[in-house]
Amino acid sequence: MPRDSLLKQEIKMGSAPAQIPTSFGHELRACLRCRLVKTYDQFRESGCENCPFFKMEEDHERVVECTTPNFNGIISVMDPTRSWAARWLRIGKFVPGVYTLAVSEPLSEEMKGICDDERVQYIPPKRL
Repeated sequence: MPRDSLLKQEIKMGSAPAQIPTSFGHELRACLRCRLVKTYDQFRESGCENCPFFKMEEDHERVVECTTPNFNGIISVMDPTRSWAARWLRIGKFVPGVYTLAVSEPLSEEMKGICDDERVQYIPPKRL
């Protein structure tokens, strides 16, 4: 099956992969809700594939509100539903992509309210 057809099929099924970071320097950020890792510019251009309700691509200040450059470790997940590591990290229902192992900052109260309104789970980081 051609790659375009596979990608269309994945999008239809809801498992299209997230963008892979275009660089691995200081411009990397992690989503505070789902821990997806991309560059600042990628979040600004296309938002978060797991958290489209944050609308980061429409309001660029949301990129700073909903992401952080402070995170620990990186894991690439190709098939979250079958990966024991993804299940252990509680990212088994998210799209394939690059994720951090942990963030240390919580979402703001306003962003938590958006999660509540959208009826999506938010698990705050554990206190260190």
